[in-house]
Amino acid sequence: MPHFLIADSETLTEREARRAQAGKSSGETYSVTLKQLSPDCAIDIVQPADDDARTFLPDDITRYDAVFLTGSPLHVYDDTPEVRRQLAFMRAVFASGTPSFGSCAGLQIAVTAAGGRVRKMPERMEAGISRRIVATKAGQGHPMLAGRADTWDAPAIHGDEVEELPEGARLLATNPVTRVQAVEIRHDRGVFWGVQYHPELALGEIAVALQRQADDLVTAGLAESRDDVDTRADQIAALHRKPDERALRWLLGVDGEFADEDRRRREIVNFLAELSALDRRRKDSAVPSPAA
Repeated sequence: MPHFLIADSETLTEREARRAQAGKSSGETYSVTLKQLSPDCAIDIVQPADDDARTFLPDDITRYDAVFLTGSPLHVYDDTPEVRRQLAFMRAVFASGTPSFGSCAGLQIAVTAAGGRVRKMPERMEAGISRRIVATKAGQGHPMLAGRADTWDAPAIHGDEVEELPEGARLLATNPVTRVQAVEIRHDRGVFWGVQYHPELALGEIAVALQRQADDLVTAGLAESRDDVDTRADQIAALHRKPDERALRWLLGVDGEFADEDRRRREIVNFLAELSALDRRRKDSAVPSPAA
């Protein structure tokens, strides 16, 4: 029975706000997704950002088969106690050799912990749908993207992005809005796979996220008013309820890569399938990298 550790990147206030609007914290959303994909798994959820968070040492993490880092409103470039605790946790994950996966802020935490840089996106955001994602040469044939179409859309909402990848990272996917959409990082003894988008989220949760950040979207020029944001959120929520509805897919300009739950989760499914190859706890040599 696999044993997973989920690091909820949200603060207590953020978790409570998300539960009030979406019904679950980011960590609880990941837990539901993993239970659906791996019904026999055991899951622990921790909150590294909290003041009273347990300090994890590498040996504490080796008892888990994988670690997952969630998204959150966290800004990794802010030098705050919450950020420092998250980075210390991720460095322990890398040092443990336990395979790890993260989305959105989870990706940004791993990048920063390994020596890269994250920044606020200059005069833009990516919200609702990350469009026209394509694999790089290094990403073509990489197991994380196995089964992906030549071009795909994914759920996303973020105003920060990776500015510089750390040493030991390979850019696997990109799009016209945000250069780093998918990446593999080999740092210390660990292997991390991450995406800037949200394969773990149901479309209804993306709709709620848009409504929660409506003012930010208007300020960024993605919508003229909160009513416009509500309209787009309603369309995405409708697709959540009727993912096969051709009219809704046409209205949103998406296909099954975005609308179908099993295809939307492809990166997580592939990560779970590759855990034994990525596990470096009992082997010091790196697993062979796919051809660049």
